[in-house]
Amino acid sequence: MSLQGKTLFVTGASRGIGLAIALRAARDGAHIAIAAKTAQPHPKLPGTIYTAAEEIEAAGGKALPLIVDVREEASVMAAVQATVAKFGGIDICVNNASAISLSGTLATDMKRYDLMNQINARGTYLTSRACIPHLKRAANPHVLMLSPPLDMSPKWFAGHTAYSMAKFGMSMCVLGMSAEFAADGIAFNALWPRTGIATAAIKFALAGDEGMRRCRTVEIMADAAHAIFEKPSREFTGNFLIDDSLLYGEGVRDFDQYRVDSSQPLMPDFFVPDSNKPPPGVVIGDGSLARA
Repeated sequence: MSLQGKTLFVTGASRGIGLAIALRAARDGAHIAIAAKTAQPHPKLPGTIYTAAEEIEAAGGKALPLIVDVREEASVMAAVQATVAKFGGIDICVNNASAISLSGTLATDMKRYDLMNQINARGTYLTSRACIPHLKRAANPHVLMLSPPLDMSPKWFAGHTAYSMAKFGMSMCVLGMSAEFAADGIAFNALWPRTGIATAAIKFALAGDEGMRRCRTVEIMADAAHAIFEKPSREFTGNFLIDDSLLYGEGVRDFDQYRVDSSQPLMPDFFVPDSNKPPPGVVIGDGSLARA
């Protein structure tokens, strides 16, 4: 299957994983609504909605850059309507926008708590809700959350309860909406990386340049998302997927192609259940994002 002519509404698509997913779809000739806040260049973070649009067009897609704050209902609703007016509908919604602060309870003030929960959990709920009426009319509608499996192990909460609550809130949308809209044929799935992914967020917020060398590239998430979008929505929904396990099931065997530096051990990501083992031949190094 191809995504040619399909319309994707992608939050946080001005850089990182969101942009990579958009570019992979653009190679098929997809239409991309870039729903993000960055209209002016950031002093540290690369990319704006306009540079992303240029890249998408160069890759073979059509782009609609939209200034969107996923915390604001009016902003999201206006962006969805503009997308439908431009491209005639919405086939795929990607909830990628996220905020992170790996801080304990006493170190997380309510402003930071609200920011994470408004962008991650509430923003995902709001964006999905806004897209659903249009997805009901699509031929093979998908909603994808960039969020982890629902593994309620205390170790995923102890160091950063507020962030974990916000991130797992996205996954709870998958759990509930996949059942709620099963009869409508809308697929709701979650995708999460087994390792750190080389993005600006990892570099500046967590791991620095050295940690980036222990990551995989954004292309692994883009390829995994593309594989999900190709699946029949009525048959593939309610799944909590890890990037390399999904791709292994799709026939991928060369995972070294996604490594930033093959000489470095891979850095494990948070929230990957202990029961979810890497594909054959994939070795994950010691240490975590928090200690990188």
